[in-house]
This record gives sequence, structure tokens and C-alpha cells, in this order.
Amino acid sequence: MTKDVVALTKKMPDPLSVIAGLLSGGPDLLVGAEAEGALVRLHDEQGRPLLSVEAPLLVQVRGEAERLLGASEPEVPYWWTEARATTGVKEAEALAGTFVGRIATLVGGTAWPRGVATSIGVVNTEGMTAVPVPAAAQPAVDVLTDKVAVVIQDRPVVAMTSWLADTFRAVAEAELGLQIVTPAGTRLSPTVRGALPGWPSRWVVQDEKCGYYDGLSGAILQWANGLFVTLESPDATAEDPRTPIAETFAQGAADTGERQLAISFRCVHPADDRLVLGGAVESVWREITGEPPAGWGTEEPANLPWSLRQLTDVAFERSPEPTWVVVVGSPERPGLATVRITRTTAGVEEDVTLAFGYGAAEQPPTEAVQKAAEALATRHDLQSMLVQVRRARRDLSVPPHFEGPGVPYAFVLGAEEVRTMPGDRARRTPLREKPRELGPRTRPALYYPFPGDPSDLSGWQDFERLMRHLKGS
Repeated sequence: MTKDVVALTKKMPDPLSVIAGLLSGGPDLLVGAEAEGALVRLHDEQGRPLLSVEAPLLVQVRGEAERLLGASEPEVPYWWTEARATTGVKEAEALAGTFVGRIATLVGGTAWPRGVATSIGVVNTEGMTAVPVPAAAQPAVDVLTDKVAVVIQDRPVVAMTSWLADTFRAVAEAELGLQIVTPAGTRLSPTVRGALPGWPSRWVVQDEKCGYYDGLSGAILQWANGLFVTLESPDATAEDPRTPIAETFAQGAADTGERQLAISFRCVHPADDRLVLGGAVESVWREITGEPPAGWGTEEPANLPWSLRQLTDVAFERSPEPTWVVVVGSPERPGLATVRITRTTAGVEEDVTLAFGYGAAEQPPTEAVQKAAEALATRHDLQSMLVQVRRARRDLSVPPHFEGPGVPYAFVLGAEEVRTMPGDRARRTPLREKPRELGPRTRPALYYPFPGDPSDLSGWQDFERLMRHLKGS
């Protein structure tokens, strides 16, 4: 299993401290730079990579090290320097530990995981060799077949780091699946869960009882023909596959009392050089929490303080290519959103998936949902919005066991969609409660309320009836 290590330091690692860290294996190891210098690698005598080191990242958002690593962090701002040892080479793991140990010692800071920097002495690398890297492999890829790229992650939360983001892009271009393998105690960040494509991509969890299972569906897995596939029951048929479910996955279904308020919406703005992006996310955040987001970034950890101007600048620089960003809240009120900004023939689209976490003694402020919807409808060109209440973790991470599905709390149809719908269809619905008008009476958006009780899944039946009605079927 690969070894990810991180140095958290108040000062930026200077060139001399980085050189000292790279000399962890002595002067005989080869050093190479990639990605225009953003990635440095230590190689063995055959040029095979042993250790990959990323450029230090300045983190200006409080709580990211605790959220993603479970680690105590210096006061912001601080520097996050990450390294990754090559799979299956014990000495490479020692190199990684010595590297971050030297960085933390010379610059002043801590190394994660705790106890990884057992020595800052030179690692004996005599006779050490690494496995050749297959063509097109990324630094995070541990196994590459003609069907999937396999990434092994041993950290508390698998996040959308720059390593993993590059891997997502590479496998998509190569038309391969991505399979992420983790120990039983690891969770996914919602950013990774939302980006993981369909089959053959999956989250593979190691388990003492069954070997491996799918962390999202619970299906027991086995390695066959170059990828992890579901284990078929001897009694399976084409009509009834009878996929065995891991006992560990099913046992996690107990209700802890924690809840999530999950909101997804799309805004379509007219293309304009004066357009400011991110305002829709901020409006919802303020209505639900009473404060703006804490930070954002194009990867995790989210490293930049919240700024509409900077987010807009990044999106305009990347246009016409799409822009993906993550937005986070404060540790006191967990919140996380992913925003995808795309230029289309309709204008500039913002697709947002957002969630806030609440403990057993807290109640999601559902009364603020209608105010948030009205802000989107009147000021941010809302197309549609769906709000759910879920039985799920307060910290918003995705565990490798069953969590109950969310239930609809509200659906909102934007004013333009209401206007273009034939007749009075948008207002005359099969729901028990009539929709509420948001915004000006001459051109309103419509707010459709649902019971929103996590113990009652019948809300989905009402939602499906509403969707069929709005589509005219």
C-alpha cells in the first residue's frame, strides 16, 4: 500500500530544506521535475519513481487539516507539503517519512500521520528498485490495466487532491474506469463521491470478513480479469443477480440522529463580461448559516479565503473550458459545495451541489430554505432547485456503510421555466399542497413543499408525480 505523508509548516519550505528532504536517500538517487516543476520525483538507478513530492500549498482556510487528515494544524495561513511513496517498496515509505520529518524539523511544523517521521537520517537505498511505471500512469495510480486505474489510499478521508484530480482527468481521457481502494476506516469526501463515474469505477473497501466490498452499494467484490467486479451468488440468474452484500456495510444503518441538509441547484446567467460568479452559493450559505462560506479552491484542501472576484477571474481565464471548484464552511458549521461553471449556448451555467451537517442535538434550519430559494430566483437566474433532508454524518464525509437516502423537502422551478411551461401546468399539480410563488407576481418562480421526513420515503413518490406532471407525461 502506498504511503501519503504531509508536512504542515508555518513557513514555506525553502529550496535548501526541500533539497535536504530530497537527500533522504543519499546523493545517489536521481531527481526529476514534472508538470512544469510543480512535481518533483526521486528515482532509482533505473529511473523508476520512488517518491513524488508536490509543490507546497498555502492554506488560508481554517479547519482543512482537521477535516481531511484528522490532524491539528498551525494557525492559518500555513503551508501544506504532500509526498507520496511508491507502492510496495518499503524503503520508499521510509523515504517519505524522512522527507517530511526533515521539512518539519528545518522549517518548523508537524508531520502527518503522527509518528511517520521516526528518523531524519539517510535511508539505506542500496539495491532498492521500484516497479516500472506503465505508460500514462499518474503519480497516484498504483495499478494500471486495460480496463481500470487502481488508486490505493490509506488516509482518513480520500479528498480531491491535485494528485487525484489529475488521475480523474487522465482516466477519462484514456476511457478507463477508476477504482479507489481503501482500508475499512477510510471515508470519502463528497467531492470524490460526486466525481466518481459509473461502472467500472467504484470505491473498493478492504474488509476482514469478506475481503472486499463496494463502499457505496455494499456488494462483495473480487479481483478478476484486471478489475474489481461483483461476486455472483451461485443461485444468481440474469433476472435475479442476487449480489451478496457485505455484513459490515449493512451494520452501519443505525440512526445516530445526525442530519444533512442537501441542496442542489442550477443557475443559468446571460453571458456578460460584467457577470460575477459564486453569488448564488454565497446567498444560500448566508440564508442557511447566517455567514458566507469560509473558503474555496480548485482542489482539496480548499486553500483560498472566500472571494467572488477571484472565483470569477479563474472561471473567465479557463473559459470556454469548464471550471470546477470546491467551497467549504467553518469547522463550527460544516458545509461543503461543489460548483461546476460551464459556458453553453444558453449562457453561463452554475451547477451546485451543497450540503450542511447537523448533530443529533441540532435541527436543520429548514425554515430558511424558502428564503434561500427566493434569493436564487430573484437575483441569480435560478433554473431549478431540489432540497433534501438526509440521515447522514454531520462532518459530511461519506462512510463505507449504508446511509439512508434523503427525502425531498422542497423543489423550486425558476421563473423562466414557469413562464415557458404551457398553460397553467406549473401551478395545477397533483400534490396535496399548492406551490408558493417566489419573486414578483408578474413573473414568479414556484416553490413546491414536501414533508421532508427522513423516516418517510413516500416523499419520493410525490416528487416523481410532480416531475411527470411538469414534463406533461
